[in-house]
Amino acid sequence: MREHTSYTTRRTSNSTFNSTFARNRNTVRHTKRGLGSISQIVIISMITLVFGLIYVSEGTKATSFDYEISNVESEITEMNAKKDDLAVEKARLNSVANAKNSTVAAAMEDATVTGYAAD
Repeated sequence: MREHTSYTTRRTSNSTFNSTFARNRNTVRHTKRGLGSISQIVIISMITLVFGLIYVSEGTKATSFDYEISNVESEITEMNAKKDDLAVEKARLNSVANAKNSTVAAAMEDATVTGYAAD
């Protein structure tokens, strides 16, 4: 494309022009050029691509957080099962200790084997 340029020559001794234009000097005025349609399409495509990548990365972060939460929840479930097993074991050991220390158990005689039945 051809750029539009206009040349203006001011050669007056008027005092109003002396502040902006010097004697025997040319003043050039350039017209502004805007972006072309291809440049606009490329810029909009790049902006869309950047926002798309941001959206995908944020979605991936959310998914990874879901996996971490799932792993922690499974660990909590395992720990609760172990806690229940330990509570049962504690109750069993307490009952054995209470049975040994009871007065009824102290008054009992030890069991002895007298013989086996023959087949």
